[in-house]
Amino acid sequence: MLQKTRRCVCYALCGLTIAGCASMPDEPGPVWAMNVGGNQYVAKNGTPFRSEEYVKGGEIGWQDKVKGTQDEYIYQSYREGDVTVAYPVGNGRYDLTLKFTEPRDYGGGERVFDVYAEGQLIIDDLDVMVSRDGKVRSAFTVTIPNIDVSDGELNIDFEASAAQPVLNALVVRRSGSAPLRGELLWSDEFDYEGAPDPAKWNIDIWPARKVNDEDQTYTARSKNLRVKDGKLIIEAHKEAFANADYTSARVHSAGKGDVLYGRVEVRAKLPRGKGTWPAIWMLPSDPYKYATTCTPGEDWQGSSTCNAWPNSGEIDIMEHVGYEMNHVHGTVHNEAYYWAKWEQRKGRIIVDGVADRFHTYALEWSPEEIRIYLDDHLYFIYMNENDGWQSWPYDHAFNLILNVAVGGMWGRSGGGIDDTIFPQRMEVDYVRVYARPDAK
Repeated sequence: MLQKTRRCVCYALCGLTIAGCASMPDEPGPVWAMNVGGNQYVAKNGTPFRSEEYVKGGEIGWQDKVKGTQDEYIYQSYREGDVTVAYPVGNGRYDLTLKFTEPRDYGGGERVFDVYAEGQLIIDDLDVMVSRDGKVRSAFTVTIPNIDVSDGELNIDFEASAAQPVLNALVVRRSGSAPLRGELLWSDEFDYEGAPDPAKWNIDIWPARKVNDEDQTYTARSKNLRVKDGKLIIEAHKEAFANADYTSARVHSAGKGDVLYGRVEVRAKLPRGKGTWPAIWMLPSDPYKYATTCTPGEDWQGSSTCNAWPNSGEIDIMEHVGYEMNHVHGTVHNEAYYWAKWEQRKGRIIVDGVADRFHTYALEWSPEEIRIYLDDHLYFIYMNENDGWQSWPYDHAFNLILNVAVGGMWGRSGGGIDDTIFPQRMEVDYVRVYARPDAK
């Protein structure tokens, strides 16, 4: 079954508005979405979840309150135990999105299980509570792309090593739909040598601990930041420099490549190893737009008194922490939903080889929704709830940031920093910003 949707979007870049607000071309929806242990439900993004079918084993449970999701209902019911899923589907390649919560007051290591699809291990030693930032009854979503079905049936199985497996819902999509691109509005192909193009990029020179308790200092030295052989290279080193034990780099496009709606694509190869924390992300070009405790001109990044963040928003197209290789995260932050309230809206996708080869990390952004992709595999959707800036500050221009952090609150949380891995680099092949195409 293919569901059809239309979306209406406008585009702008650097103050340039693309005239009109046109319907989007039809996009295929999920092949199948199921609410485990529950009834049918239409998600905020239009996904029609069927009532439970093609699932066996375990016991049905219910929880009254779930955080971290726009669709609480599909996380309230679940099955716990020896669960299996066998869904008849045409042969081909599919993306599988699994939705979990930890419904019990378990600590780390108390519920751990593996997930298999078509007899292949797709998630190893999953601890839902740990994966959801150490919280119970909070939504956790993970996508596994490119699952091959050759026998007319998608089979999903679980194997526990501690307690019993749990499952709340799932979504099946055909793998890798073609991206929707319009006019190319802004780009850097890095077809030059030396420093990043100053007409397109600003370089942050920052001390360690300025934001996120990160351990590195950011520099503009070619050792940390350069364009070479058609790639932007951001390289982290273990070295004593400027009162820090590590160095790296961070660039952003504020005032030179500000984006309001459209598609952002960044093709990159990531660093590896415990303690690395690369990111491709966006912050507001006017960070004070929805701030209530500070005014323009204040240093808001890393401030404990200025609420420009999270009030004016953040969009994370890609984050990767090296202690959990090949797990890529897409997230939005805003005043209504961010980590301090345990209501953060986020998705995760697991792929092979993020440090071995280039992948394309992409954002599609309209007045109605934010969608985040890896190699055209959709794994995170966030909808405009139309209830004010607190949940949707994404109505003004943002700029793109590329950086490699070392350590920090998240980078160290997997057990510190492995000093034997350095130097480590993120290589960026290109950055492209497109308008979305008009319907034909």
